[in-house]
Amino acid sequence: MGHDHTHHVSPESASGKYVGRLALALAIGMGFMLIELVFAVVTGSLALLSDAAHMLTDVVGIAMALSAIMLARNTRPSYTRTFGYYRAEVIAALANAVLLFAVAGYVLIEAARRFGEPPEVPGGPVLAAGAIGLVANIAAFLLLRRGAEESLNVRGAYLEVLADMIGSFGVLVSAAITLTTGWLYADMVVGVAIGLWVLPRTYLLARRSLRILFQHSPEELDVEKVADELAAVPGVCDVHDLHVWTLTSGMEVASAHITTTGSDSGDEILRAAQRLLADRFHIQHATLQVETTDSARRCAELSW
Repeated sequence: MGHDHTHHVSPESASGKYVGRLALALAIGMGFMLIELVFAVVTGSLALLSDAAHMLTDVVGIAMALSAIMLARNTRPSYTRTFGYYRAEVIAALANAVLLFAVAGYVLIEAARRFGEPPEVPGGPVLAAGAIGLVANIAAFLLLRRGAEESLNVRGAYLEVLADMIGSFGVLVSAAITLTTGWLYADMVVGVAIGLWVLPRTYLLARRSLRILFQHSPEELDVEKVADELAAVPGVCDVHDLHVWTLTSGMEVASAHITTTGSDSGDEILRAAQRLLADRFHIQHATLQVETTDSARRCAELSW
């Protein structure tokens, strides 16, 4: 009987595999953000300004994501930082969400300010800048699409690029309407639409980040099922004090107390439980305490 845990945690988180792609997406974003920003200032286009602002969050967000990955990769766990800095990736994802909320709010406020007297926006330069931004965002989107399925941190940058890609398309539409009809509100309407489109996706990103920071169980994992299957391991009569949480994307952690009947080997039960968690639930780092019925009574006295 005793206390043990597996040591099969990957030395690199899910985000770490996409450093090169993030770096390339950052370079693309920085170059074309400057182009769009110059065009937005020259033309006074709210739609183009909205898209340039979103591209700015791309640049800042991807830079934060890269910084967080490098910090987590190069800082080993210690006795004072037992999990290292893997949570930095999640904080970066949350910061990305905050930035997106701020940009969407600014666009809505600016649109309300312009509503009475919409400025005349030249369609030609806006069309050219929107086309450049669309090409840049498509390139960054393709670079990050795969990583977004594995890493919350990469997903934060991916969502920003996706929002910008839609935004750049919206800029093209507003420019086309302005050129063909001369309707002054086209630019403003598209700018507001871009901001509103981003908000629910930003909310989901913030929600997922906060779930991890608050150490809630992974959304896709049924913890009750985990408890039931652990309790079904031969020799186990009870499972309690079970906790499952996410350290960072792709790195789930669990701890639990397993009460045995005393008739089976504690080492065999421990190995069987660890295999179950790794094979069935993809939890590679599990700290399990195997105890007898008598020693399990101590847990009942705990207040939390």
